Amino acid sequence: MISEESEEKEERLNTRPGQVNLFQIGKRLRNSLWEAAPSGGEAPLRSELFSKEQMRQHGRVLAASHTVIYGKAPNKLLPRLAECFLDGRNQEQVEHTILEMLSQRIYGLALGYEDINDHDELRKDPVFGILAGRSELEEPLAGKSTLNRMELGAGTKDRYKKITFWKEAVDELLAKVFLESHAKAPDQIILDVDTTDLPLHGKQEGRFFHGYYDSYCYLPLYIFCGEHVLCSRLREANHDAAFGSLVEIRRIVAQIRKAWPEVKIILRGDSGFCRNELMSWCENNGVDYVFGLARNQRLRKIIGAQMHEATQQWSQTGKPARVFSEFQYQTKKTKKGGWDRERRVVAKAEHIDGKENPRFVVTSLTSQQWEAQALYEKLYCGRGDMENRIKEQFSLFADRVSTETMRANQMRLYLSTMAYVLVNGLRRLGLQATELAEAQVSTIRTKLLKIGAQIRVTVRKVWVSMASSYPWQNLYQQVWANLRC
Repeated sequence: MISEESEEKEERLNTRPGQVNLFQIGKRLRNSLWEAAPSGGEAPLRSELFSKEQMRQHGRVLAASHTVIYGKAPNKLLPRLAECFLDGRNQEQVEHTILEMLSQRIYGLALGYEDINDHDELRKDPVFGILAGRSELEEPLAGKSTLNRMELGAGTKDRYKKITFWKEAVDELLAKVFLESHAKAPDQIILDVDTTDLPLHGKQEGRFFHGYYDSYCYLPLYIFCGEHVLCSRLREANHDAAFGSLVEIRRIVAQIRKAWPEVKIILRGDSGFCRNELMSWCENNGVDYVFGLARNQRLRKIIGAQMHEATQQWSQTGKPARVFSEFQYQTKKTKKGGWDRERRVVAKAEHIDGKENPRFVVTSLTSQQWEAQALYEKLYCGRGDMENRIKEQFSLFADRVSTETMRANQMRLYLSTMAYVLVNGLRRLGLQATELAEAQVSTIRTKLLKIGAQIRVTVRKVWVSMASSYPWQNLYQQVWANLRC
């Protein structure tokens, strides 16, 4: 018998410069990332499918059972995600677990393989086998048909599609991952809410033409806090940008307040979310907000003097001129809505390139908390960083919504979101204090993940021999050291 100590010593001796002992990586991953502790001691619910109402109720129970792990904890993101799924297959005949298949898809997206067809070759890759937690690397992972059935399950009785998921549980998990990323409660957080378009090229369920984007598309809702994603909700495009946002914001705020009762929350969004219902809810629930406000003739008339002053400054200097002001404002009540009270509006009267460029924002924050110019330039314009986070979702193929049903496409959006959570975790923990600390997902993939190497499988190890000319060797070693701490 070879002791574990002598085995590890032999592995260290056999590891030559320029090589990575992937057997050790796999063992570390299995011990810290993939071995999910059973919750409660009961066997997981996997033997039958239920009605939609039963699934919805069980999803709420499952979501409530997730607990926030404070402090530094082992990363068990994907096992926790797998618990949000229901497996109605005969477990005695199952070859590929839900966790294994989720690992395939999510790591595939992170590495740039967006199509299920790609897994017909990737399933034989020993590195993917290690990432998926396989101990028998000679056995292939799930093929494209098995992965496709996992994505298409609707929770109804079906001969082939017997796997489905609970949206409530996945939503709760995203927020809890965000909470766990903080060692202690912050004094203040800013929630950014925005939408984007996912173009459609087929006859998918919920397909509508959107005039602004000039295409048939979905209109997903995203909510971020800094670099952390808290919500990715797929929506049809025949609705207002703010449609359904209050439901998601109410849920997220309640979850955050449960963990951090004293935290100050500011909600930030463009004019698409400047709706009386949303602002009134914020005012009644202790949430501050700053939203863009669409310009109109009334607003333009109010800032006439400031716009004239900005025009004069531009005429004298030839450079863009800005004059800030603020006032109380209330929209007129109509049958379709209107504001129920006056609110503070900050205006930017700007003259640039020979033309006027006025902008307005409405906020619950007082002038003592944020004076007009700082509120616009620092607080409101800071939402531009969320645009970069949304672009990263496309780098992880959030737009691959080509299945027939909305539910299956929501599943694909979740997979893309989880791939972002993993890569963002790498950026936040592994790349801290490095040249790629603020790099985009696509840059991280190119420089750190998609690296040419020679793979050699032996009885006990998988060796990855990397090229000595690899230009980011020092960075790679730094990331490895950061993740081992």
